Amino acid sequence: MPLNIPFDNTYARLPPQFFTRQVATPVSAPRLIVWNDALAGELGVSGGDAVEKAAVFGGNALPDGAAPLAQVYAGHQFGGFSPQLGDGRALLLGEVVNRSGQRRDIQLKGSGPTPYSRRGDGRSWLGPVLREYILSEFMHAAGIASTRALAAVATGDTVYRDRPLPGGVMARVADSHIRVGSFQYFAARQDYDAVRRLYEYTRARHYPDAGSPLEMLQQVIARQARLVASWGALGFIHGVMNTDNTSLSGETIDYGPAAFMDVYHPQTVYSSIDRQGRYAYDNQSQIIVWNMAQLASCLVVLEDDAEGALAPYTAAVHAMPELIAAEWRRAFGRKIGLADAGADDAALITDLLDRMTAGRADFTNTFAAMADGKPRDQFSDPALFDAWEGAWRQRLQAEPEPQAVMRAANPLMIPRNHLVEQVIVAAVNGDEAPFHALLAAALHPYDTPPEAFTRPPEPHEEVEATFCGT
Repeated sequence: MPLNIPFDNTYARLPPQFFTRQVATPVSAPRLIVWNDALAGELGVSGGDAVEKAAVFGGNALPDGAAPLAQVYAGHQFGGFSPQLGDGRALLLGEVVNRSGQRRDIQLKGSGPTPYSRRGDGRSWLGPVLREYILSEFMHAAGIASTRALAAVATGDTVYRDRPLPGGVMARVADSHIRVGSFQYFAARQDYDAVRRLYEYTRARHYPDAGSPLEMLQQVIARQARLVASWGALGFIHGVMNTDNTSLSGETIDYGPAAFMDVYHPQTVYSSIDRQGRYAYDNQSQIIVWNMAQLASCLVVLEDDAEGALAPYTAAVHAMPELIAAEWRRAFGRKIGLADAGADDAALITDLLDRMTAGRADFTNTFAAMADGKPRDQFSDPALFDAWEGAWRQRLQAEPEPQAVMRAANPLMIPRNHLVEQVIVAAVNGDEAPFHALLAAALHPYDTPPEAFTRPPEPHEEVEATFCGT
């Protein structure tokens, strides 16, 4: 049976200044590396053999009903405003309504140049494709709001970065690809009719019960607060929290130089382009507030009295740090067995994290060992944990099922940076088996994985920098 994608496109019906219509640039020899059969089933995508899927999701064939386009947006990148960015190496293939009645985007990443490529080649090499596939599917499996990976395709072409590399295309699925930068693009041009059109579209798609731009802002803020706290609870560092990488749907998007901490330290940075540590692990909760302030400045212009409305919009943004703190307490409380941690528990959690920093404790393995009561072995000086343990165990006496809470909150494995690097190197050299093995474990992070996937890196394996791939 031929490949069938039940497209039902709405973004393509917005005014033409929202995007540029175009098709993908064909590749030489598309080959399907991996196909997400479960996700395809949720989306109602059916039929097609590996050859046809490779042709469609590699960009060589346009499926019936598709309306490919490159979205335009602006954005603050490391604090500096770029008035026009946009999909420089991606195309929105179209939308489907999944089996739950939820509208989802299907996008190709690495599909060739667009008017927004800014002298780039519009391509991706295979490494970022495999990295995002593993990381996004892991995040979903761990219960974190995230874009998904539908397919990865090897193109048969060479991509030139610092050296010749094999090319790849990824099919990404998202609730939408509307970003804070999407609003900034039109607000910066004082095209307030377009801002209103985008607001109405976004509200209908993601926040149908929001009765005003302010209410939508408040709901976006709530989702982002929950998202960033959930990142922290996994030791996840996004790496490029620019406003063009901040999704209105509240999903983790654009994995680029994203990474997970091994040894815990609050100022950990991996991104090779984040030279000042703007998006360090512990700064993410501050940066998202700054990003929401940029969104607020776009939405307030829709008020009849924009100047008079500044106070409630400002109050919404200023309320966000406490929302994040509450979400952080709940997330980290569960990691130490507290079903519903309150403000009084913050000191206990913070004390543990301080001791983990001093003891160079592995973030994931320390929390994974909590349910068995053996995290002290993760500390360079176990006495650091011993001095904290008494207060923790006393607090657990008020909890009915702390072990069950901890096991549900603490994955036993993460896609460690050195493991991801190793599977990429292997794939570039023609061996994709390690990629499939790591992906299989990442899809079940709360099950006991092979020991190799829980082991922290040896000194010679440590990854000090991750890269965006462009």
